[in-house]
Amino acid sequence: MSIKDDLDRGTGSDRASRDDRYKWVALTNTTVGVLLATIDASIMLIAMPDIFRGIQLDPLLPENSFYLLWMILGYLVTSSVLVVSVGRLGDLFGRVKMYNLGFVVYTFASLMLTITWMTGHAGAIWLLVWRIVQGIGGAFLVGNSGAILTDAFPAHQRGLALGINNVAGISGTFIGLVLGGLLAPVNWRLVFLISVPCGVFGAVWAYRRLRDVGTRSHEPVDWLGNVTFAAGLILVMIGITHGIQPYGAHTMGWTSPLVLGSLAAGVVLLLAFAAIERRVRFPMFRLPLFRIRAFTFGTLSTFLSALGRGGLMFMMIIWLQGIWLPLHGYTFEETPLWAGIHMLPLTVGFLAAGPVSGYLSDRFGARPFATGGMIVAAVTFGLLELLPIDFPYWQFAGILLLNGLAMGCFASPNRAAVMNSLPAADRGAGGGMNSTFQNSAQVFSIGIFFSLMIAGLAATLPSALTSGLEAHHVPAAAATAIASSPPVSVLFAAFLGYNPMQHLLGDAVLAQMPPADVAAVTGNTFFPDLISGPFEAGLHIAFGFAIAACLIAAAASVSRGTRYVAADRSTTPATAPEH
Repeated sequence: MSIKDDLDRGTGSDRASRDDRYKWVALTNTTVGVLLATIDASIMLIAMPDIFRGIQLDPLLPENSFYLLWMILGYLVTSSVLVVSVGRLGDLFGRVKMYNLGFVVYTFASLMLTITWMTGHAGAIWLLVWRIVQGIGGAFLVGNSGAILTDAFPAHQRGLALGINNVAGISGTFIGLVLGGLLAPVNWRLVFLISVPCGVFGAVWAYRRLRDVGTRSHEPVDWLGNVTFAAGLILVMIGITHGIQPYGAHTMGWTSPLVLGSLAAGVVLLLAFAAIERRVRFPMFRLPLFRIRAFTFGTLSTFLSALGRGGLMFMMIIWLQGIWLPLHGYTFEETPLWAGIHMLPLTVGFLAAGPVSGYLSDRFGARPFATGGMIVAAVTFGLLELLPIDFPYWQFAGILLLNGLAMGCFASPNRAAVMNSLPAADRGAGGGMNSTFQNSAQVFSIGIFFSLMIAGLAATLPSALTSGLEAHHVPAAAATAIASSPPVSVLFAAFLGYNPMQHLLGDAVLAQMPPADVAAVTGNTFFPDLISGPFEAGLHIAFGFAIAACLIAAAASVSRGTRYVAADRSTTPATAPEH
């Protein structure tokens, strides 16, 4: 053997060693980025009461409902709309460059959210604007992380890598609940400030250590497709979020001109987008990718699983905060934090199952794990239906743990299978398409779950409120006014950690009542006892929908076919190898 051969072997060995080290750097950095982005998607849910008190605005007043809804959903809607576009930009200009830009935008927006000095409506608008900017940064992080990992890892290890990354993303949603509950009572600004040093660290680390190793496309940006897609999706989501608000004498707004107009215009723009993508030479949404069976049914499974899971968190929080925790001695002000803590078994399940199922899917394929995960998830929703409203916690925790294990078992193999099926040049766009379906489904799910819950409450809650309040000497006019208030107001009062009856009655009405009745009505048991029956009826409907979504997702997962891995070079779907 020649000296040249020895040198070549050494060079090859050094390169392999560098590549092996780099893939773990890519995994740890992108996992930090995705974790930060998803924590911020939920951290405000528990912190909302402290944030609104900090800016001196009552979120339950009808004129402030816009701020309440978009504080919750603005970040998620923004990231849903942009994630395909930023993934495509990563294909064009470099995934690491776009990912690094995401850290910069995200960190700067977090800083601006921290330093606001305004209160009232001006303060709320400031927070809304910078939450949207923060969502833009989050979209750059989430939209490019999967493609960076797919570039860095060989096909036989992508399940583990994408599993860890995906589980960090999903569990970040639940970690955000606890983190918001811990930080907000100290100072509401800490909810945003904590992201600044983490973002700076992640940005410096990504700039110094990450490098573009994937295939780059040199095609122009499809601006017309981007604009029509973003505008259409935004309008549809506006319609859905405002559909759960009351309109006139109706408990929900699905018949209001704003909702109907937004949905109709959004659908028209999305149809126009589909027509544009079929005719433009270099489309943003790579429709030919849907010829890949593994991609199509994997993405459909992603959408359906998120549809079943998305509203679950809200229903669980309202169940805990509005009923279970007060019945077990927690004040309404304490319930936001403790609701997050009591939901930790769900996070534990995700963290335990995700990496393991991702690793096993590298060896045995995604189909058995993803399909089995969705079937078990459907079973857990059925078990939740069987629980009494005032359940033994160990039973509730066990079901949440099993649900987390099931969802983790599905999410990691499914995402790895989707990313493995994509040709190298389309990983950013394809990964973004998958993330868009997932994020959009979460918004749709919130609208569907709340609509089902409100429909269940509207049938029985008014009469229960009237009789319960009049029995405690609440003036008839006040009792009738509260009973005719939209059910969503009662749900949001419980969700935000307010004492619902104290907030709905107000000091003027409470002053007219005997002290014993005031203590009873504003105590820990009156509201939970009052709402338990109507809430349980709505909960059964919502869980029935979740079961159906999970079972259809399982059927879609079965249909994905055998294991399919696209070549690492740019290939067409027809020439990618199948295993």
